[in-house]
Amino acid sequence: MTSLPGGSDNGARADEPRQRLVCARCGAEARTPPPTWTCSVENGSRRYFCDTCSRENLRAIESRLDSAWW
Repeated sequence: MTSLPGGSDNGARADEPRQRLVCARCGAEARTPPPTWTCSVENGSRRYFCDTCSRENLRAIESRLDSAWW
């Protein structure tokens, strides 16, 4: 398994403040990644999707289609 530069799963250093996450599909916001949200790496950048958008597009996500196809 390979890690992205920065050394942590969220890409931020421990001393940096966390950013608000925004759903790439509907714009819902969260302070930290809730366990029900989905993280996708598309074209080298991370995109987060809320639980509602993740559920509505589960088949496309499992088929590994980029969100542009949804």
